[in-house]
Amino acid sequence: MPKPHLALLVALAVAGLVAASSSAIDPYYLDVLTLIGINVILAVSLNLVNGYTGQFSLGHAGFMSVGAYLSAAVSLFLGPQVLGEHPAAFAEGAFFLGALLVGGLAAALAGLVVGIPSLRLRGDYLAIVTLAFGEIIRVVFQNIDALGGALGLNGIPPYTTIFWVLAFAALTIFTVHCLVHSTYGRGFLAVHDDEVAAAAVGLNPTRYKIVAFVVSAFFAGIAGGLYGHFRLTITPGGFDFTKSIEIVVMVILGGMGNMPGVVLAAVVLTLLPEVLRPIAEYRMIIYSLLLIVLMILRPQGLFRLKAGRKSPGP
Repeated sequence: MPKPHLALLVALAVAGLVAASSSAIDPYYLDVLTLIGINVILAVSLNLVNGYTGQFSLGHAGFMSVGAYLSAAVSLFLGPQVLGEHPAAFAEGAFFLGALLVGGLAAALAGLVVGIPSLRLRGDYLAIVTLAFGEIIRVVFQNIDALGGALGLNGIPPYTTIFWVLAFAALTIFTVHCLVHSTYGRGFLAVHDDEVAAAAVGLNPTRYKIVAFVVSAFFAGIAGGLYGHFRLTITPGGFDFTKSIEIVVMVILGGMGNMPGVVLAAVVLTLLPEVLRPIAEYRMIIYSLLLIVLMILRPQGLFRLKAGRKSPGP
């Protein structure tokens, strides 16, 4: 069996063991571990676009919000009719998986709609388009009364467990790793290195960028669904520009195109607000200073762990 598949099975087994012993874990630490898993999904999925394909997206929180709202709507509006008052654990898990997939596919569709016209652009222009998309999605949800409007959705069923989070984090890492290191995935790296040269040898750079964008959006939607069923309430303001920047910081801090570094950065930047909780109001200032110092001293990323591909410099 190939090593990535074996690693995935081991990760799923570990997720099961952690879930089985979750009752013995302090609820606070369990919540932090859950947030770490969600942020790993977001950072690794964005790394496929920003790191491996060489684009720059600032709208990842928009895709996250699509997944969060759609999966939460499925749970709130269809759950009682489908599951009844006392659902079996298996039925509840299957329903939750279906709700997550609905949110992920809706986010992937949004990624396709945004990606087809915008991914013909490059650099700053693409960043501006994705930023605008994230803000448009936020305003749209803010004005849909059926989804709670500006007050958001409340009373979302608490379906998210540590098993689901760790399992999807492992699946995201596995998917991105296998995709990038496959024969087809070498096209992502070629587009990153030189779009003109990639097109000259018969590749379609736009197609590769759209595929990366759609896969990235799908997992962002899954992360949004997990987040909504974990927090039990979501509002449009929770998926604003600041959230997108937080995810981009994780990718840059870990080193774009460096999978182990991005995972470690997601862990560190999730723990950092908890460590700095007494001065939480200065968190974004610390993030900004961190980015400035990083770009000056370590433009290739702070965490240079051994990986399959060396992340690009400035």
